[in-house]
Amino acid sequence: MVFVVAGANASRISPVVFAQGASLVENAHPERGQFSSLQAGLQAVLSHGRDAAVVTLVDRPPVLPATLQHLLAAFERTLEARKWAVIPEFGGRHGHPIVVAREMIEAFLRAPAESNAREVEHSHPAFIDYVAVQDPSITLNVDTPEDYAALSA
Repeated sequence: MVFVVAGANASRISPVVFAQGASLVENAHPERGQFSSLQAGLQAVLSHGRDAAVVTLVDRPPVLPATLQHLLAAFERTLEARKWAVIPEFGGRHGHPIVVAREMIEAFLRAPAESNAREVEHSHPAFIDYVAVQDPSITLNVDTPEDYAALSA
């Protein structure tokens, strides 16, 4: 299942979301910022009977397929160690996508609206597995047309 979380732009992007076979989750409070979108998406994950999720941000380029496979394999291994999340690391920097188990999903959902994902993550370091990857795109942001053009080149 793929969930795309949207705020005020939901009606504009819904045709693309549905054409790709994804589900649209509307953030009822987009003015609260990115963390409220994360919470809305993760609530949808639990509401659809899932216990884990791969989370990425809209302003991140796609990672290499091998990177995603590596993260998913690491996640499966960490379940035995009772870890809550796998977070990729490249060049000493953490990035996306992250893979989260139910415990981390619930920690994000319990956090106050004014929190952010980094605060929640850093409040549970013993339950996070940071996994080295050889994919610099995990740390890239694509925020402007110039960023997109540079990435496309």
